[in-house]
Amino acid sequence: MSQSQMARATRQDDAEETVTTTESVQGVLDALDDEECRAILEATKQESLTAAEISEECDLPSSTAYRKIDLLDDADLLTEELRIRRSGKHVSEYACAIDDVTLSVGDSGVELSVSHTEPAVTDLANPFAD
Repeated sequence: MSQSQMARATRQDDAEETVTTTESVQGVLDALDDEECRAILEATKQESLTAAEISEECDLPSSTAYRKIDLLDDADLLTEELRIRRSGKHVSEYACAIDDVTLSVGDSGVELSVSHTEPAVTDLANPFAD
């Protein structure tokens, strides 16, 4: 199990996170407001993809894909895992980390609730797929 999967498994008990700091709320809203970021979240919802695969799937230049991946990762909307290859050329792959986002405005200010996805099941019988 990768570090990212362990982090998600640890977070599983607290699958919903409430974001209240202005900077964090703005980071999530900025990422969700970006059409290319939304396309990446949709593309990585069913399967983890490398940056090159995201670039191809979403029809984005590589540099743009990496910038958007960083934006999504900073907002905790995307997770990064390591794809192990027999060749030794391991590569990062990314997966959508959220199921639901809810914005609330109340007496205590703006709150953003983010429901994180369940950790993906790893094929432990064949960790060197490829």
